[in-house]
Amino acid sequence: MSWCFAASVGSAYAEQVYEIDPAHTAAHFAVRHMMVSTVRGRMGKVTGTVFLEEDDVTRSRVEAMIDASEIDTGEPKRDQHLRSADFLDTSKYSSISFRSKRVRKLAGDKYEVVGDLTMKGITKEVTLDVEGVPRPFIDPFGKERMGGTVRTKINRQDFGVNFHKVMDNGGLLVGNDVEITIDVEVVRRE
Repeated sequence: MSWCFAASVGSAYAEQVYEIDPAHTAAHFAVRHMMVSTVRGRMGKVTGTVFLEEDDVTRSRVEAMIDASEIDTGEPKRDQHLRSADFLDTSKYSSISFRSKRVRKLAGDKYEVVGDLTMKGITKEVTLDVEGVPRPFIDPFGKERMGGTVRTKINRQDFGVNFHKVMDNGGLLVGNDVEITIDVEVVRRE
């Protein structure tokens, strides 16, 4: 997912532009398996840009993209099945994207970002809980960086990920709720 905090058109606020550092950003997911355990995995490369309104963060916006075709749960057969039409159908829909609509500052370094998540060609509004670094810092190479953690939970069936099997005990083979966590690091554009 590409993350972008972008200024509103015509804004008079100080806009800072940051690029997501894919080498230091990772998107993870967790979903229940057979109602007894949780399968965790990592999505592919995360890319994007952050346009941050420093004077009023609520005027910022986010756009994000994740390479879904690189999904990795540590089990090659399962990963192949997750890439198939039963789940993400990555031959047709290789990426998952997010575009924010509004940002709300909560207490401390916490924010709520509401926007459109598009997966498997279906777009739905979701809310992201974001906890960030309080202020930018300069790395050993003289680059300005920021970072944070993003969390949300989605129902996979809302996005057409409908593989479904009810077990004899009434439980689901694969749970519907998917927890997503993204640890993101951004570098100020020069």
